[in-house]
Amino acid sequence: MKRRTRNRLLLGLTIIAVPLLLALLGPLFAGAPGPRAASFTPGTLGGDPLLGVGGDHWLGTDFVGRDVWQQVLHGGRTVVLTALAATVLAYLIAVPIALISALTHLRWLEELLMRPLDVLLAIPSLLLILLVASVLSPGAAGLALLVALVNVPDAARIVRAAAGEAAARPAVEALRMQGETWWRIALGYVGRSALPTLAADAGIRLTGVLYLVSTAAFLGVGVAPDAADWAVMVDRNRTGLFVQPWAVVVPALLIVALTTGTNLLSDAALEKKGPRR
Repeated sequence: MKRRTRNRLLLGLTIIAVPLLLALLGPLFAGAPGPRAASFTPGTLGGDPLLGVGGDHWLGTDFVGRDVWQQVLHGGRTVVLTALAATVLAYLIAVPIALISALTHLRWLEELLMRPLDVLLAIPSLLLILLVASVLSPGAAGLALLVALVNVPDAARIVRAAAGEAAARPAVEALRMQGETWWRIALGYVGRSALPTLAADAGIRLTGVLYLVSTAAFLGVGVAPDAADWAVMVDRNRTGLFVQPWAVVVPALLIVALTTGTNLLSDAALEKKGPRR
């Protein structure tokens, strides 16, 4: 078990290292996003230019003649930072709701907090994002907020289940009788007891958030149609896949590596915690 966990951890770190390094450090080495290449000869398919590999562009040029490698270096930061921000924000909203619901003795307050979240769970997340985006036209920050909000119901239910088990223990009643504050009980005991469940959920949720952020960007939500973004690159260059595949394949593989590496690291962390629990 230890060897399998170690191998999974190393594999996850290896897979996720490339997209993370490109996303976080790539813009430092890429310089300003380049202009349309001067040396390409575009073809046409569906009205979009098809650009091949040649000259100084060792991965070719994209649908408007920009260097693909430079776009790859610039395109990961928005995906990674938006996904991380959305995940953190989702928990900042969901955890207080879950703790209040688990510790309250007021049935109506628990119903008021949790039942609206159950209603939101019935609405597909991507559909809700698209409906809101069609009215508000959010930027990257708005997209992070939208993705966070659609993840709040599920995250709150999971944390609520773990916190409810801890809140029902005699130790909580003993802490109340000793005059401990609500915050100390909620964060110091119940929240700490729910922390392993929250950590297990975080890896899976980050993968789901990456999927939502990438899909929304692919559909043009939160980013400009010609932005240096991995998901946008896949969308805008897909019509020329068989003429210039690198503009689609490279960013798509980086997104897949990011989600796969996150899953492997999450699984390794859970296996490592399992025997101790």
